[in-house]
Amino acid sequence: MAFFKQKQTVQVDFAHLPRHVAIIMDGNGRWAKKRGLPRTAGHAAGAENFRTIATYCKEIGLEYLTVYAFSTENWKRPEEEVSAIMGLLRKYLLEAIGRMERDRVKMHFFGDLSPLSEELRALCMETEEISKRYEGCQVNICLNYGGRDEILRAARAFSRDCAEGKSDPNHLTEEQFSHYLFSAGVPDPDLVIRPSGEVRISNFLLWQSAYAEFYFTDVLWPDFSKEELHRALAAYQSRSRRFGGV
Repeated sequence: MAFFKQKQTVQVDFAHLPRHVAIIMDGNGRWAKKRGLPRTAGHAAGAENFRTIATYCKEIGLEYLTVYAFSTENWKRPEEEVSAIMGLLRKYLLEAIGRMERDRVKMHFFGDLSPLSEELRALCMETEEISKRYEGCQVNICLNYGGRDEILRAARAFSRDCAEGKSDPNHLTEEQFSHYLFSAGVPDPDLVIRPSGEVRISNFLLWQSAYAEFYFTDVLWPDFSKEELHRALAAYQSRSRRFGGV
């Protein structure tokens, strides 16, 4: 897996964009450390950049954007940091609800929201309800999400349906199983982007990214600009997707 470090201007064919781009928003803590700031400042900068990139994806006509906001493993972080992240999420959702009629960006959540506060769960539900009125770009926010956890939950749900006679395990297909995932109804990502220099997928969309193209860059998420997104899109457009064929 190669890094793409070139900084020259790139050309993107906006008439042939991937339908679905997924981003692992990584590097907030290191961004803050480089500037002598607390990690919470990095998360605040990352949240603001998410707003910028999500808005731009809508402007260029992207159909789906999925971002990794908080994983099932992130609860292991210091309590102060987790609290700050949840506070940023609350702030973002309150602002988003106030601007949704203007921006008309659909929002959906992947993950188990039950551990969140009652207020946060209510805000998530409200944004999803409002989103039902809109067409166009859908932003999926992975919150308390883990790829393995998602697959286990889907397997359990399928097992319950089999036990109740609603499904037949001998006729299970990939398409049928996908309907048990958090991403049911959403096409698999065409392109998965990971900023920050790490070259792993960290339990993100394990089922869905089976044939996704990957793009890694050492740019930290708060510095991931529209131009960086262009580089990722141009790299994607330069590749030939064969899905196991020739």
